[in-house]
Amino acid sequence: MKPFEPLRAGGQGWRVVVDELVVKTRIGLYEHEHRAPQPVCIDASLHYRGTPHESDEGLIDYEAWCNRVSAFLEEKPHTRLLETLALEIAALSFDEWPALDALTLTLHKPKIREGTRRLGLELDWRRADYDAWRMKAAARLASV
Repeated sequence: MKPFEPLRAGGQGWRVVVDELVVKTRIGLYEHEHRAPQPVCIDASLHYRGTPHESDEGLIDYEAWCNRVSAFLEEKPHTRLLETLALEIAALSFDEWPALDALTLTLHKPKIREGTRRLGLELDWRRADYDAWRMKAAARLASV
């Protein structure tokens, strides 16, 4: 996992860090990738600004996040692009965890190409990015 950079100078807050959550899901462009689920590795940094206390209100429960993302990926139909999968995981995270301010997701397929350890992509979103994406999606649906 790469080191995470601060969101802004002097910022305060917490990050839930998930290092290489491996989930089998149906992903890929190529014919052989349509035959069976394959592993996708997820690194995540989930940023929130709540004040920790013994109740779980306003916090991000890393176990609940891992379980929810795993269940979502295991149940969903085939997705062609990792980019689509990253957007869906981000949307799920912002929808279900109101305390979430920002996230960084890195998704990769291990050993997908000879000569590489992994290939993948990264998505950095703040809640404002998510809100703008949601508004565009709603506008597209309204125009149909």
